[in-house]
Amino acid sequence: MIMAKKQGYTAHVSDEKKGTVKEFASLIRQYPIVAAVNMENLPAKQLQNMRAMLRAKGVVLLMTKRRLLNLAIAEAKKDKPGIEAILPHLKGMPALLFAKDNPFSLYKTLQKNKSSAPARAGQVAPKDIIVPAGATPFAPGPVIGELGQAGIKAGIEGGKVVIKQDSVAVKAGQVIKPNVAAILTRLGIEPMEIGLDLTVAYENGMIYTHDVLFIDETAFLAKLTQAATWAFNLAMDTAFPTKATTTLLVTKAFGDAKALAISQGILADKVVNDVLAKAYREMQAVKHAANIG
Repeated sequence: MIMAKKQGYTAHVSDEKKGTVKEFASLIRQYPIVAAVNMENLPAKQLQNMRAMLRAKGVVLLMTKRRLLNLAIAEAKKDKPGIEAILPHLKGMPALLFAKDNPFSLYKTLQKNKSSAPARAGQVAPKDIIVPAGATPFAPGPVIGELGQAGIKAGIEGGKVVIKQDSVAVKAGQVIKPNVAAILTRLGIEPMEIGLDLTVAYENGMIYTHDVLFIDETAFLAKLTQAATWAFNLAMDTAFPTKATTTLLVTKAFGDAKALAISQGILADKVVNDVLAKAYREMQAVKHAANIG
C-alpha cells in the first residue's frame, strides 16, 4: 500500500492517486528517456499545441502533483538506477516527458517549438533584455520620460522619439518592473519565450541537465569545419595519405619531381620536351649575349 507521511502521521493515498503513481512508475520503466519540464506560465492553448506536437513524435507528456511524482520515482528506481537524480530538477510546475529519442533531439524539438511573448510585470528576465537604438513610432510627449524611467536613453529627431543607443532595460535574472513591461510592450519587444522548459533528462543511468543539452549548432559546426581544415593541412604538410589527400599528394609529388627533373636537366619521358625547350632557351640566351649571328 502506498502511503504518504506528513506532520507525524501516516495518510493513506486514495485509489485514484495510487493509480496515478502506478501509471507514472510504469512509464518510467517503459521508456528509455525520462525528462522533466517546467510548465509554469505556459498558456493552455500553447500547452495543447505542444501536447499534439509531442504526441505526433511518440512523446508522452504527463503532469501530476510533485508528491505523486516523488512516489512514482521512488517506486521505479529499483528498475531505473539513478532516476531519483531528477528530483532536484523538478522546478516550478513540473511534468514528465517519456520518449524513445535521444535527449539532445528532445531538447532541440522543445526549443524549436517555443514562441516569443511580451514581458509581464513580475516575470524574471531569462537573458539581458536589450532595447536597440533607432527610431520609434512615438511622437514627442510623456513617453520620453517613461523611457528614461525604464533606463532607456531617448531624444527627438525629425518629429519622432528616437532611442539614442542600445539600452539594457532588464538584466538577466532580474524581475521585470511594471513600467518596464509596459514600455517594452509599446515598443513591440517580446523578450519572453513560451514553451516547455526542459530542466533535466535521464537516459541509461546518465543525467543531462539543460546546460549540457543546449548545443549552439552554428558554433559547433564552425568548430568541426575548423578541425577538418586543420586535419587536412596537417595531413598535407606531413604527406599523410588519406581519402581526402591522396590524389592531391600524388599530384604535388609529381609536380615536385617534374620541376626537379627540369631544373637539373634529367631526361625522363614526362619531361623530355620541357628539358629540350629549356636547353634551347638557354642556347638562345647565350647566342644573344655573345652576339652570334
